[in-house]
Amino acid sequence: MEGCLDGIRVLDLGRYQAGPRCAMILADLGAEVIKVEEPGGDESRGLGRVYWSAYNRGKKSITLNLRSEQGKSLLRALVPKVDMLLQNFRPGVMDAMGFGYETLKQLNPRLILINVSGFGQQGPYKHRPAYDPLGQAMSGLMSITGFPNDPPVLTNSPIIDRITALHATIGALGALHHRDMTGQGQSLDVCLLDTGYTLMEIPIAQYLLTGKEPQRNGNRPGGISPCNTFKAKDGWVYLLAVPQDMWGRFCRGIGREDLRTDPRFTSIAGRSTYSAEIDALTAEWVKEKTVAEVVAILEKAEVPVAPVHTVAQAAHDPHLRERKMLVEAEDPEAGRTFVPGLTVKFSHTPGEVGPIPRPGQHNEEVYGHLLGCTPEDLRRWETEKVI
Repeated sequence: MEGCLDGIRVLDLGRYQAGPRCAMILADLGAEVIKVEEPGGDESRGLGRVYWSAYNRGKKSITLNLRSEQGKSLLRALVPKVDMLLQNFRPGVMDAMGFGYETLKQLNPRLILINVSGFGQQGPYKHRPAYDPLGQAMSGLMSITGFPNDPPVLTNSPIIDRITALHATIGALGALHHRDMTGQGQSLDVCLLDTGYTLMEIPIAQYLLTGKEPQRNGNRPGGISPCNTFKAKDGWVYLLAVPQDMWGRFCRGIGREDLRTDPRFTSIAGRSTYSAEIDALTAEWVKEKTVAEVVAILEKAEVPVAPVHTVAQAAHDPHLRERKMLVEAEDPEAGRTFVPGLTVKFSHTPGEVGPIPRPGQHNEEVYGHLLGCTPEDLRRWETEKVI
């Protein structure tokens, strides 16, 4: 099926989440993505049937031992054949292997090198290993997540990894456009901690201007109100009615027109000052109703409201199914599973969710057809554990 990036070839040396998810998005857009795995398969295949499939479906898989000289020789032969190379080793590792950007540029001046790392290619922490939680911790995000007087809380979803993947994808597409105009490739540097800082831009800027640090406010960001979770008869709801017009609609919706003219609540600042009172009266109204009743009443009043779904409820939500945000797939190694759907729906170049490859499934196609290697070469390299 036609995609925006038809004709673009990507070599994916990424591991775990942030790097591989970037390459997966490029595959969704139509690029031919060649996933490089260690002989026997990438180590993240061992993290469960969903994990590896979620970030690597739609790619071709080759196996390659980059510690061997023959493996490095094959990588050098592949570089001129691709438009992009993605890697998320720690800074310096690619140089040590003989594949720093200056070397890659000699092999392929049009190459776009996508570097994804924990702390970036420059900076005082660049050599440290990192995962998503460290980005949340060091950016300050964890310090303002949770409830007052409780410890800092990790967001359970790996948002740092996911947003870093988006930054890498945006950068790759920008570099591709520049190359189309100039013929010149370039090297990109994106990292987890930078992503954390982007999530904390406003709190950090406010602190630098005022000297005041934001505090944990639970489910009421910034202390504004009403903006919180509330307990209904059969579950929880989240509602938000902060802007003045929404506050008026909220008051009408719950049958409390008198609150609109209460001098304590006639401004956003006032409602923030008296947020405890607003939360208390909102909680009193919500607790007598089911989640569905609260959602129906406030939806009719055009007030933003949503049920707080459990994972099981989210999994069966009709919106998830109609938008095809999870797609059933067959993993040849592990059997039936579910993989991410397409996050962007294009009218003319829709792309498609590709299948899940076996380790080395495309060795013959890539090494044989792309590089001209013989079946005898492949058999010998398998014996020597090169592929």
